[in-house]
Amino acid sequence: MREQAWRKSAQWLVLGLVLATGVAQAGQKQVGGVRMPDSMTLQGRTVELAHMELHKRFIFKVYVWSLYLEDRPRSASEAIASNSVKRLHFRFLRDITRSQLVDSLRNGLNRSAELREGPLSQQLGVMLDSMRDVEKGGDLIITYTPGGGLEIGGAASGGVFIPGKTFADALFSVWLDVHPIFPR
Repeated sequence: MREQAWRKSAQWLVLGLVLATGVAQAGQKQVGGVRMPDSMTLQGRTVELAHMELHKRFIFKVYVWSLYLEDRPRSASEAIASNSVKRLHFRFLRDITRSQLVDSLRNGLNRSAELREGPLSQQLGVMLDSMRDVEKGGDLIITYTPGGGLEIGGAASGGVFIPGKTFADALFSVWLDVHPIFPR
């Protein structure tokens, strides 16, 4: 009788732990071992996770990137044109040197003529100058806030703010062109 009561208690304990673990993970998505919340509040506005993806280089897991959007666009052009909060969040799965990070960002973003030449190239230079070595588990967080501009932070950046929407639009445009998540 005592053994049966103990088993019943153990079963309830296990069920409680399973349910508690499920509740703790509710509202999150996991990709490549990285968990990100389904939504968050930035500058008093709610943004939702629109996409999350693992990036590999050959066989190596390099980072998981997440895109958060305040509005639910139907296309990349709508997402870019929208004057709403947007965030690109990178979680690195290995140590990355500043040089590797700068080269990768420069190569990707130079696909845009706007970012290669003129005033936007100077703003790209400011962003790239803020980059630094990042250890496994570190983040690079790029957030656009309407009426403000683009804030670059996290362990991979010394932190920089680029005012206005033009540079942010060019950056998000290149990213969403190279990483299409909306139907074309």
